[in-house]
This record gives sequence, C-alpha cells and structure tokens, in this order.
Amino acid sequence: MATPLGVRKTLFPIFAFNLEVARAPWVTKEPLIAEMRLQWWQDVLSEISDGRAVRRHEVATPLASSLTPAAAEALKAVVEARRHDIYPEPFETKADFQAYIHATSGCLIRVAAQALGPADDQVLANFGYATGIANYLKALPELTEAGKTHMPDTNEGAVQLLAHEALLNLRLARKARGKISKKAGYALLTGWQSGAVLAAYAKQPQANAHRGDRRGVRLSGLRLLWRSLLKRW
Repeated sequence: MATPLGVRKTLFPIFAFNLEVARAPWVTKEPLIAEMRLQWWQDVLSEISDGRAVRRHEVATPLASSLTPAAAEALKAVVEARRHDIYPEPFETKADFQAYIHATSGCLIRVAAQALGPADDQVLANFGYATGIANYLKALPELTEAGKTHMPDTNEGAVQLLAHEALLNLRLARKARGKISKKAGYALLTGWQSGAVLAAYAKQPQANAHRGDRRGVRLSGLRLLWRSLLKRW
C-alpha cells in the first residue's frame, strides 16, 4: 500500500462506505429495495452525527471511528446523490450533472482528506470534481449499456468539453498543493490516474469511450508509491 498504516485505518472505512453506497443502486432491479439500501446508510450516518450507538456492521462500525459528527452529516449528500443511480433518467441540465459529481466525488474526497489533516475546501472541491469526472468517463461505456448515462448530452463534443473542464479543475488543485497538508494528501492519491484519464478523453473521447477502463493509462504500483512519497497527487 502507498499510505501509512494509521492513514489506512482512517481511510479504509470511508472508502468502503462509498463502495457500499455506490453499489446499492446496482445490486437489485427493484427501485424500492435500492432506496431501502441507501436509506440504511443514511440512518448509519444519522447515528454517527447524532452521537448515538452505531449498529454493528463490518463497515458501519469502523466508519464511526473515522468520522466526526459533522463529517457524517456531510456524507449524507453522497447517499442522497446516489439515489439518482437507481433510475434511468439523465439529469436535465449540465449543472445538475455537475452537482451530482461534486456530491458523489467532491464531498467524499473532502471528508476523507480532512479526516486526516488540514486541507483547503476549494482545492479539495477542484480535485474531487476532476477525479469524479475521470471515474465517470471510465465507466461511461458500462453506464451507456445499462441505460444510465446521467449526462444530458453524451456526444463526442460534450464528452471532450467535460474532460477539458475537469482537467482545468485538476490543474488548479495541483497548483495549490501547499494548501493541503501532507497527511491529508494521502486521501487524494485515490485520484492519481485522473490526469492521464482526462487528457486521453479530451484528446480522443470516442476512441477512449470504447476502451473504457482498459485503455492502458494505469501507472505502476512503484510509481504510485513514488507519488505518495513526493506528495504528487
């Protein structure tokens, strides 16, 4: 792993929570059951934010140790945004889609980073948005096949513009690295491939869409470790 043991102890429950919430709309074809799964996690977050006893669960129990009440309250936005994944309708506007990315990725990155140490909100918002767009574009072929693209417009020009805009967010975040403490920066390693992904889609969106996550932008584990040592998220 590219992060110290103490960092992993804090981050793993947060990212495990995100995985559980992201999967909830996809593990069943019944909207009501998916809604119930997401509500279960909203209730977990309420227990943490209210200071009540948290139900015993392999993710919920350690999550309570990683989050402050305020952080738990903030993560409710992630769960709420994931409700849209249950249904096939795309967002009506680009602004709505961007708000979804900010909630599902930006909020998560902010909570994870600030659980470790001081970190500027705007830098985290820029980085989280860029990472969210990169992850979305990698998943776009599968989302299209499932009939859940979310984007109001998925033509080549729209995808290319989206990637260009996200690259700008990423560059702004990286120019302000000094506003992110070293420890908080470990949380941002989750987006270590974002620049390569976004650059590829900005250059040739249609070709990369067909190759999805297998298009060869993975960096070696050694390089990830090197980035970790140099704070090069």
